Amino acid sequence: MDITDRQAADHAFLAALYRSAYYPDAMVDRGREILLRLRARIEAERPADLAALYVLTHAATDEFNALLDDGFDIETVAREEIAGDFWFVATAYGFTDADIEELIATRDW
Repeated sequence: MDITDRQAADHAFLAALYRSAYYPDAMVDRGREILLRLRARIEAERPADLAALYVLTHAATDEFNALLDDGFDIETVAREEIAGDFWFVATAYGFTDADIEELIATRDW
């Protein structure tokens, strides 16, 4: 699928985690894939409002929750980086009034 938002297409998701030796690249890759799928779903479904956006971000957050079971340590740095990328995606698609805490409200991390 082609990403129509150029800013979203060029964004380096989870960049700080890739720069740190603390986070295994394979786990960060899985997190990046979650964010790429979120971006693709927003492109495909074009949520009409915040409520519809939050349905998509909560599903993606639940996928991050599942990474915990596989040993991905989502501590302070990772939490901030992941939340920041959720915020980036929301704002890139015009949801500038999205609440960052609501975007990831279903998190277990």
